[in-house]
Amino acid sequence: MLMNNATSDRILYQLKTKGPQTAGPIAAKLGVTPMAVRQHFYRLKQQGLVDYVDERRAVGRPARVWQLTATSASCFPDSHAELTLELIGAVRAAFGESGLERLLHERTKRQKDSYALRMKKAGAGLLRRAQALAEIRREQGYMAECAQRRDGSILLMENHCPICAAASSCHGLCREELSLFRSLLGGQARVERFDHILAGARRCAYMITQQR
Repeated sequence: MLMNNATSDRILYQLKTKGPQTAGPIAAKLGVTPMAVRQHFYRLKQQGLVDYVDERRAVGRPARVWQLTATSASCFPDSHAELTLELIGAVRAAFGESGLERLLHERTKRQKDSYALRMKKAGAGLLRRAQALAEIRREQGYMAECAQRRDGSILLMENHCPICAAASSCHGLCREELSLFRSLLGGQARVERFDHILAGARRCAYMITQQR
């Protein structure tokens, strides 16, 4: 992130990974007072990084709920966005859409080989494999998390997309990502994406269920 204040960075991270919140839960998470968090919020608002809405509640005063703005995207990593966009444009111009598709397939194949090597150490269990996948993606800047629900299904959440600019220009990247996850988790799992950053969601999220 690009902020110079460590507490502000942590506040932005909480909004990025957990979504819009009031000051109270963030203060509890960070071990500071709600007033301290509000002071950071107002400084961040002056910088255009956060904004708020006042939500009416059944009892008491409206709750001030804070959320990230579009400008805050600059605080999170985007892997060489300008260069990537130039390369996508160059491949399209030189080889057409079919050439770009071949490039995407080759990238996915290499990712699969690399990921599979690490995931093999996690064992055969679906949850462990999903957790290993989340760890890899977290290291690559996707702010990934993995959690098992009470019904046994698994949520894989990516709270940030470090290639968002490229994915906006080339939707095949998102298609290949879903294909990669399905391939890595094997025939034992059904993988469906139900939140998508490019569709306006704050994150990309996948539901992983055991095949019967």
